[in-house]
Amino acid sequence: MFNLDMKRSFKTLKWYEWIMAVVMIAIAAKAMITAFVHPSAGGNPPWLTVINFVSAVCGVVCIFFCAKANIGNYIFGIVNTVVYAIYLLYWKIYGTFALEVFYYLPTNIIGWYLWSKRRDVDDSNITLSKKLTPVQNILTAVFVASTTVVYHGILAAIGGTVAWLDAATVAIGLVATFLQMKRYREQYVWWLVTDVVAVVMYIAHFDAVYLTKKTIYLIMAVIGLINWIKLNRKNVANV
Repeated sequence: MFNLDMKRSFKTLKWYEWIMAVVMIAIAAKAMITAFVHPSAGGNPPWLTVINFVSAVCGVVCIFFCAKANIGNYIFGIVNTVVYAIYLLYWKIYGTFALEVFYYLPTNIIGWYLWSKRRDVDDSNITLSKKLTPVQNILTAVFVASTTVVYHGILAAIGGTVAWLDAATVAIGLVATFLQMKRYREQYVWWLVTDVVAVVMYIAHFDAVYLTKKTIYLIMAVIGLINWIKLNRKNVANV
């Protein structure tokens, strides 16, 4: 489980991923410095911008590694989950907060274990990719739609903000994380959808750090889908 070569993992990052990482760090750092220099300017309190900075760095590294099926993504994912939950609780985005704490956190740990048990023969840092059947894809879509409706009703009742978008994020996140944990390439179809939803949510509730972060997530979801399809084809060819 802990047999990972992190130095080799970072060497696999492409030039455009390094550019996105630098942009993310710069925006998060600027927001953090501005909040401490001008604490009365509004927006996030200074202490929360520190949380945002940690979340930004760990979040982008996590999705860079996940797009490559690199097991090391779970290390950064666990840290990102904890700090992001603090941000969500502060702004009363209860649905996504519950998703982070009660689902993402334990599945990060379980996923780390499951991925470690099924490693690629050519690269021990990489896990194996699988794909869903057509029937499984239909059932997954039905689950997402029904869960969104039910969870919206709960969030609206307790006064949660952006309830429909929040509910959709939760429903899709449940499915995408489960598929990621079980190593299915279709996780990235759903990550694409949830990242579009998240971008809309952070445009409506403007936050430059998280809007940039979710935009990077959206770009990497496209790249991740392509990479996982290639990995799955390679796995099938080697069976």
